[in-house]
Amino acid sequence: MDKNKFNFPILSDTDKTIAIAYGAAKYATAAYPQRHTIVIGPDGKVEQIITTVSPATHAGTLLETLPAGK
Repeated sequence: MDKNKFNFPILSDTDKTIAIAYGAAKYATAAYPQRHTIVIGPDGKVEQIITTVSPATHAGTLLETLPAGK
């Protein structure tokens, strides 16, 4: 978190536990899970699930959909 100065935690799911739980991977042995974005609100509840992600445009699209300050 300190390196990039994010004001929110970033998850690294190296064993695919979270990817399996959210449906981005069927098995831990999957070579590459699908790229999904799960937006979790301050209260810990899932606010948005985005399953079609283009790495080239996703960050901008996501920033447009999130309210300022979240």
